[in-house]
Amino acid sequence: MSTHDLYTTPVEPSTATVPMSGDTRFTWEYDDGREKLLALYQKGKDRQWDSTTRIDWDLDVDPHDVLGVPDQSLAIYGTPYWEKMSVRERGELRQHSSSWQFSQFVHGEQGAMLTAARIVEAVPDLDSKFYSATQTMDEARHVEIFSKFLQEKIQLVYPINTKLQELLNETLADARWDMPYLGMQVLIEGLALAAFGVMRDMTTKPLPKQILTYVMQDEARHVAFGRLALRDYYKQLSAPELGEREEFVIQGCYLMRDRLRGREIWTNFGVPIAEVDEMVKNSPYMRMFQSLLFSRIVPCVKDIGLWSPRIQATFEEMGVLDASKADLDALMRNDEELADKLDAERFAAEEADRKAEVDAVIEAEAAR
Repeated sequence: MSTHDLYTTPVEPSTATVPMSGDTRFTWEYDDGREKLLALYQKGKDRQWDSTTRIDWDLDVDPHDVLGVPDQSLAIYGTPYWEKMSVRERGELRQHSSSWQFSQFVHGEQGAMLTAARIVEAVPDLDSKFYSATQTMDEARHVEIFSKFLQEKIQLVYPINTKLQELLNETLADARWDMPYLGMQVLIEGLALAAFGVMRDMTTKPLPKQILTYVMQDEARHVAFGRLALRDYYKQLSAPELGEREEFVIQGCYLMRDRLRGREIWTNFGVPIAEVDEMVKNSPYMRMFQSLLFSRIVPCVKDIGLWSPRIQATFEEMGVLDASKADLDALMRNDEELADKLDAERFAAEEADRKAEVDAVIEAEAAR
């Protein structure tokens, strides 16, 4: 079945095109680069994995209860629209909500794959080219995983959100080599990483927990890459040049905030857009979710040196300024450690099951 058969609204079958600008840069300097970036490149090579073997795709998923989270997580919960719904309609709403979330993930990961490839050709230094080449492979794996999960398990796909498409277009079309870093590694990847983390910690279902945990292990490296590259470069920029980057961050954060409202879901269930925004605003869960989603972006923006009073005022207005106090390195270490812990638990359980099977066979033979 074609993915186009699963979209909630028709999507043009032709390829979408983003006009590109900027230079492709060769370098003839092949000596060692920056130690931290080369260490990250080594980790990127060491941590490659195969989604067909590491993830247990035989696990069942109920399309009407993909994540196993409380219905209070739906912005419509407790409103007259919710009360009018039948059990079947509420199940369909849960399916649409999960589909929308994972659809934006797969679209964003495709954007990340293209952006990582763009960085390989545009960035001037070889160590960054090396690392970004490994990230391109990571992002290809993530597109593979999320698209498979959508098609085989959720069985419903949403088109790309217009706000996400707008930020991707601006990120890819900018001629300055550092802008793909800023748009993708800091904003889009930072928000996605936080979203993955919230869902990973809340879901009670084993397959989405596996997917999100393992993808986050990769994403932790990607955000670290953006921080290392931009922190060095932004120390060299003038105040006007930094101001242009800050303006990009501010506009990008507003686009990401608006994307989170998920208007497409609710309009499919007959809720007017004006009421959607009010419901999202009044939902305690959605307010908490939105504040957590900037937990990776805000400290990263501060870390790379874009921390003017205007940036801080923007984060204050969005209610996320306190996130600047977060220990980003600790968060990233935790993301990597949780994936290793999940591996250990899964393989220990599988080994115990195999041992039980062998013991049962031996016992049966001895009883003959």
